[in-house]
Amino acid sequence: MESRARQVLELYGYQEVRTPLIEDSAVFTRSLGSAEEIVTKQMYLFQDRGGREVALRPEGTASVVRALIERGLDKTGGLTRLYYLGPMFRAERPQAGRRRQFHQLGVEVFGSASPYQDAEVLALLTRLLREAGAGAAVLKINNIGCRQDRPEMVKRLKEYFKGHLDHLCQECKLRLEKNPLRIFDCKQERCRSIAHESNKPSQWACGGCREHFDKARQALDLLGIPYEVDHQIVRGLDYYTRTVFEAVHEGLGAQNAIGAGGRYDDLVGQMGGEPVPAVGFALGLERILMAQEQEAKVSVSSAKRPQVFVATVSPAEIPKGLALAEALREKGIACVNNVDDRPLKRQLEQAEKWGCVLVAIQGEAERSKKVVTVKQMAARAQTEVPEDQWVEKVKELLAG
Repeated sequence: MESRARQVLELYGYQEVRTPLIEDSAVFTRSLGSAEEIVTKQMYLFQDRGGREVALRPEGTASVVRALIERGLDKTGGLTRLYYLGPMFRAERPQAGRRRQFHQLGVEVFGSASPYQDAEVLALLTRLLREAGAGAAVLKINNIGCRQDRPEMVKRLKEYFKGHLDHLCQECKLRLEKNPLRIFDCKQERCRSIAHESNKPSQWACGGCREHFDKARQALDLLGIPYEVDHQIVRGLDYYTRTVFEAVHEGLGAQNAIGAGGRYDDLVGQMGGEPVPAVGFALGLERILMAQEQEAKVSVSSAKRPQVFVATVSPAEIPKGLALAEALREKGIACVNNVDDRPLKRQLEQAEKWGCVLVAIQGEAERSKKVVTVKQMAARAQTEVPEDQWVEKVKELLAG
């Protein structure tokens, strides 16, 4: 399964990062929030021989952000795509799909605030599950707004839940004061029912957050990726903003989440780095293995390092660029693509920096002629290829 995952991740231009199993506890208390259940109940905390308070890592994002800042990658202004594979630790009661030591595959993208980056990350998540033999998982997404929206959201939710205080479990009564969004995560049916009847958190999202979410959904629709908008999905950790999501699998019973993630544009700045927008997710490998028992095994084609860059000539073309990149990946051709409003010249510089052999472009002019422009970087030559033949032409040029 890990081998399959690495091949898929190479198709999307990700590089592996390895962080230590033991970190300074502040890495997690600063990122997750000192009042979060992971910190207060589940994290393995202890003092080492030097009297320092350290923790076994309970999740991967905070460790990756810490590494990003220490290496100065938050100051480059570029796009950083990282993935990790490895064990995490939480002191919870073992049950189906949960272990005190469990394993995650995580993906983190730093440097883009684009909603189309959200869509590409979700496309990657969907592909990983399909290739791993868990393609029956259902993708659920939601919009929880930004930091500026959160005070009003928390105020309104507190007002609502206080009217149902006598019917909340003891844990949710504590959540009400610390972070009422976490009530949506409660597994007790009574609390879930109360939360379900509440106002949707997304209704307090600002216009910018709503536009961001709409564009991400439009891109998913263009890519043909099925999803459900579920207003119960909130990902209650402190650092999540805007787009959040879960992949759930009915074959896993009550504990049916197989992976989850979202956007966290404020976390790098909160941990002491330069403000860098980011989005990512983590998949539980044990749960994927359980899901495989319900489905047929699926093999994945061999992959190479990214050799093609899909460029766009205007912001309006970005969703079309996503579709071009997915067409290449469907044929096992590793590529990366532009998701931000950047001049074509900068995109070509980025393609050269990544060592891409070819650049594909289909702007409005190309679409009117039903062609794709394929540019050979080394030869500084380009040709227009009919859009129903361009993928095969790319394969031909790469085979060289």
